[in-house]
Amino acid sequence: MYSDGSALRELSKDECLTLMASVLVGRVIYTRRALPAVDLVSFAFHDGDIVIRTDCGGKLAVGARGAVVAFEADRLDPADQAGWSVTAIGPSREVTDPAEVARLQAIGLRSWAPGARDHFIRISPVILTGRHLCPGGAQTGAGR
Repeated sequence: MYSDGSALRELSKDECLTLMASVLVGRVIYTRRALPAVDLVSFAFHDGDIVIRTDCGGKLAVGARGAVVAFEADRLDPADQAGWSVTAIGPSREVTDPAEVARLQAIGLRSWAPGARDHFIRISPVILTGRHLCPGGAQTGAGR
């Protein structure tokens, strides 16, 4: 819990994973031409990794290939000034093994972007952090 007077509290690893799994889209933060880049993506969890589906030659696939990236997901309620945000940081890798590609195709992850998206990238979270801002300054859970 932060001491700035708000009801902002840190989330446990389990809370972070549960909240991330409750939304369909997140943001991948990676490096493009030596500058930070952010792309909105649909994602799924598979064997503890964040999995995204993209096109093989796209900017995201090239920028995330073998790099350490950040991934962020959130849910906000502007009316109540409440919400949560979770960030995962870790290495990413392209999935090239045909058997693994077949398994990932079977989980039903679909890209919202048009065109063929038959390339999978796995992000293995090493650092996982999250914060929850409770509505109206109320404290919940571990923040009580």
